[in-house]
Amino acid sequence: MSARTDTKKSTKKSGEGFTAEEKAAMKARAQELKAEARASKDRAAGESAVLAAISQMKEHDRSMAKRLHEIITTSAPVLIPKTWYGMPAYAKDDKVVCFFQSAKKFNTRYATLGFSDTANLDEGVMWSTAFALKELTTAEEAKIKALVKKAVS
Repeated sequence: MSARTDTKKSTKKSGEGFTAEEKAAMKARAQELKAEARASKDRAAGESAVLAAISQMKEHDRSMAKRLHEIITTSAPVLIPKTWYGMPAYAKDDKVVCFFQSAKKFNTRYATLGFSDTANLDEGVMWSTAFALKELTTAEEAKIKALVKKAVS
């Protein structure tokens, strides 16, 4: 082998490229897009997909995701449940407004509640679009309800 080829091989790290979890999320998203193209979008189908995604989560994430689902669907009934990259998400006019990402799915320290750019959370020139979740207490639930209501206002 040439020195150039050896250098390329030696600089390649196992962490480069997509992880198995990221590849699975992309595959799930591709399947979601195909399903959306084939089927009419209705609340029942989206609800079923979200509940199925939640049921596959590890226990701590699953209980948080179930509670978030209740909070979001009651606080903003205009949002339609759907999956997004295999995770629970909630859309308005076919655009995701907020989503949940489990900690275990990507081996992270905490779960995430995120908001897309379609969420009406603008405050000045800088604002939060994602929140780390380790637990849901009544204080956090109240904050989430307020954020979701503001996001769809």
